[in-house]
Amino acid sequence: MSDGPFHVTDENFDETLKNNKLVLVDFWAGWCGPCRALAPTIEELAKDYSGKVLVSKLEVDSNPKTAECFQVFSIPTLILYKNGVEIERMVGLCAKKSIEGLLQKHL
Repeated sequence: MSDGPFHVTDENFDETLKNNKLVLVDFWAGWCGPCRALAPTIEELAKDYSGKVLVSKLEVDSNPKTAECFQVFSIPTLILYKNGVEIERMVGLCAKKSIEGLLQKHL
């Protein structure tokens, strides 16, 4: 695992979920102010949880298939997957403490 978030796409999404037990996906877009505000938190979480949770980002404009499949209608949306299945979802700009609470609950 790297120091920063892993970038998932429509092409590698299923494989990423299959190959990692716990995956947090940040559905975002470059034009979204709250998404840009959340980005440093996602960077920190990727470092803090390296080896425990695969923290990743999916840019929704370039990867509409996956965003549509998971009914992501508002961004930012964070979805936590365990063994390939969605188990938690947070919509909107969230505090790092809230996201960490979500992760800790499933570690």
